[in-house]
Amino acid sequence: MRNTWSRKLVGLLLVIGLFAAGCGGSGQSPNNNQGGTQTPSNSQTQTQQPQTQEPQEEKRLVIYTGRDQSIIDLMVAKFEEKYPEYKGNVEVLPMGAQEIMERVRAEKANPQGDIWWGGTQQALSLAVKEGLLAKINPEFASKIADGYKDPEGHWYGEMLLPEVIMYNKEMISESELPKDWDDLLDAKWKDQIIIRAVPASGTMRTIYAAMIDRFHQEDGKPDRGYEWLLKLDANTKEYAANPTDLYLKIFRQEGSLSLWNLQDVLIQAQEGMPFGYIIPESGVPILVDGVGMIAGAKHPQAAEKFLNLLFSDEVQAELAATRFQIPSINLPESMQPEWLKELMPQLKAMDLEWDVMAEKEAEWIGYWDENIKGKGK
Repeated sequence: MRNTWSRKLVGLLLVIGLFAAGCGGSGQSPNNNQGGTQTPSNSQTQTQQPQTQEPQEEKRLVIYTGRDQSIIDLMVAKFEEKYPEYKGNVEVLPMGAQEIMERVRAEKANPQGDIWWGGTQQALSLAVKEGLLAKINPEFASKIADGYKDPEGHWYGEMLLPEVIMYNKEMISESELPKDWDDLLDAKWKDQIIIRAVPASGTMRTIYAAMIDRFHQEDGKPDRGYEWLLKLDANTKEYAANPTDLYLKIFRQEGSLSLWNLQDVLIQAQEGMPFGYIIPESGVPILVDGVGMIAGAKHPQAAEKFLNLLFSDEVQAELAATRFQIPSINLPESMQPEWLKELMPQLKAMDLEWDVMAEKEAEWIGYWDENIKGKGK
């Protein structure tokens, strides 16, 4: 009797369990999506309240950037002021533009960053081809001219960066200044030039690629460009590991000249460095420096909020006035600082094959790094 009763009890429990699973169980797997919500079954919609709170994980933002620390601090403060729920939860990792590219590429299967802030148009275009950037349609998209953004909306130019010749005003008189790029090859500048380490720097990669492209346009090959860079290497005293090292070496008069972007030269001069700049007579590479949301970003809502704030007229006008940015958005003339109005007529853009440079940059810089660097002496 005991065995018979036991078998009946087990059978009854199994029936109850199956009935409960069929009628009341959700049958859904746990929701593992960042910022996602579960879709309730029909029987649940009568009693379950819809989720109204933003998932807690969205209260974070991770930014990879090549921007100057003062600009980073300014923007994070503005963002946290406007969105106090993110206060203390914005993580910023400063690094060179090429380092960002390599990191985003390495993390493609499991993205850790949300925003790529500060990348050349060449690097960002390559990232699009590799599926590293998300397609977005932010509210500021219409304020940026077609040439300064990805046609499909994967990246947007934030500012224009003219690449110039930087010099220590305490070491070189006005009459002695080089007037054009080719003047840097004169033997009188031997051991007077200090260059930021090239492969990790978006600015330097652009300048060196532009110097090669001048000849590539005529010859269809980079050989004369390589020869030019070999002669520049002969006059280069050393390659600084990062921008801070570059500024200190020029300030300490270990060298008098460099090739760098105009914005950083003006920022350093504003902060007391004895730096001036030369706009070469033949023209300058004008780099489009942009931003994008990383594909698979875990905090896309936070990323869009940050980008919309960054591209607002008020923020871009402030960055132009205080940090010497040339905005890519159509900033009203009434909001443009005087220095910008005076500079623009002086700028002459070099005629460059930007598409070719984007395609060939890695090859050209790799060749320079292996076969030219340190071999011009």
